[in-house]
Amino acid sequence: MDVAASPETAAPRRRPAVLRLLSDATGAVGTLFVVLIVALAVFAPWLTPYAPDEINVLNRLASPSAEHWMGTDQLGRDTFTRLVYGARIALLVALPAVLAGAVVGLLLGLIAGYFGGWIETALLMLFDVVRSFPALLFAIAIIALVGPSPFMIVFIMALTRFPGYGRLIRAQTLKLREEEFVMASRALGASSPRTMLVHILPNAIAPLFIQAAMDIPVVITFEAGLSFLGLGVPPPTPSWGSILREGYTYVRATPWLIAFGSAFLVIATLGFTFFAEALRDTFDVKIRQEGN
Repeated sequence: MDVAASPETAAPRRRPAVLRLLSDATGAVGTLFVVLIVALAVFAPWLTPYAPDEINVLNRLASPSAEHWMGTDQLGRDTFTRLVYGARIALLVALPAVLAGAVVGLLLGLIAGYFGGWIETALLMLFDVVRSFPALLFAIAIIALVGPSPFMIVFIMALTRFPGYGRLIRAQTLKLREEEFVMASRALGASSPRTMLVHILPNAIAPLFIQAAMDIPVVITFEAGLSFLGLGVPPPTPSWGSILREGYTYVRATPWLIAFGSAFLVIATLGFTFFAEALRDTFDVKIRQEGN
């Protein structure tokens, strides 16, 4: 005789995704770092009494103190203030660049995977042509022609990232377009745009979120590298890369500029990297099954 399973022997309920994410040490550390960077960017005006471009030449290259926690730079500007505002620049460049690249790649990937044929071939050739250009050399060439600005960095990074997103969504669409629910939608007379947006997109977009999260630290370090070369956001706008460049110039007299600037950059890149890896491990079905 079959006996109904008791609550004690029944399978445990699946934990919410947030709890699974935070239960992993890497995910918890990554989430903490991401929240810290976002909080610095959002609440920058309330975290320091100084303006990021406030000059005090009488207090230039001052060492860390109670008045200036992380010292001052060659113009007497508070280093902590500029690093906090630099978090704003990093996110204002990385988030729009990744979002724009993801949206363009999503649309083109859906079209390529769903229609196939010459449309897919043409879009794949476009992806390959764009990816064939080294991102750094492409950025240097464009910025040399039009000049440095945050908008140009966003445009360049979105342009160089969308082929990866497009290929990812294409691969997901190729698998989903032969599923029964998609074929049933076609049989019922649903239009191609409706089938793609209603039936395929919700089932294909999860890997895109994970890939986009993993690309945020890439864009942050790319912007910092351009600013270090003098090709990023123009002064006096604070950027982690420009702060590192200024610290490198005075590294013998003021090593704290390099130390603190590098620390902020490392925390941001590690935070988003750990967070993205934890997202992948949390939502990737194959990884969860192997772990079980």
